[in-house]
Amino acid sequence: MKILLDGMGGDHGTEAMVKGAIDVIKLIDHEIIILGNEELILKEMSKYSGDFSRISVVHTTEVIENHEPPAKTVRMKTDSSLVRGMEMLKAKEGDLFISAGSTGALMAAGLFILHRITGIDRPAIASIYPILGRSFSLLVDAGANAECRATNLLEFATMGSIYSEHVMGVSNPKVGLVNIGTEEVKGTAVIKETYRLLKESSLNFIGNVEAREVPIGVCDVIVADGFVGNVILKLTEGLAMNIFSMIKAKITAGSVAKMGALLLK
Repeated sequence: MKILLDGMGGDHGTEAMVKGAIDVIKLIDHEIIILGNEELILKEMSKYSGDFSRISVVHTTEVIENHEPPAKTVRMKTDSSLVRGMEMLKAKEGDLFISAGSTGALMAAGLFILHRITGIDRPAIASIYPILGRSFSLLVDAGANAECRATNLLEFATMGSIYSEHVMGVSNPKVGLVNIGTEEVKGTAVIKETYRLLKESSLNFIGNVEAREVPIGVCDVIVADGFVGNVILKLTEGLAMNIFSMIKAKITAGSVAKMGALLLK
């Protein structure tokens, strides 16, 4: 397998991308192709020692920044690491493309270069959602489509169910629709129509799920529009960071607490 990696994307740029590639190449038998400024990438690689014969570099001259308008930038910056990566993926010069860069640009490049699956009106972002007591669920859409029709949500549920079963190995994944209550009559007109479509589908639909049920793993595929899905994702991230900060503050508050922290470690 050839893994295409955007070496210029992400909050921490080339340094983090190269380190990630070097860390993971020791764990897999596949090839990694890093796209980006060759000079910067090779400079970062020179900081490490080891056998990097399965890591190669494809030089690109442009970078898509997070603040740039996605669709316009993808069309203009054709020699960016993100666009070149998508083009190489389409040309079968790689088996998958990974980027931590602009989400909007990544979606736009996917639409313009790879195009949509036949029968799918809108693509969606799927995000792994950690679950208490077990591994994870799949949240879809996590931010690509702020406003959706019921048919879009049905598509998200279908794609999420297929991905959950065939990629994540979940047998007959349970699909839940995020709503303000579990009753069928709750929610907006779009949510009510979505409920009807999911109920009539061949998916393993378990009904509406409330946000408080999401972290305990009530379903394997969490279906929401991009607005709600992104709020769930960001709220969970913020809550987790605050909990860890509170724990850290408590266990470092004094000598006795620090001794307890040592035992916890």
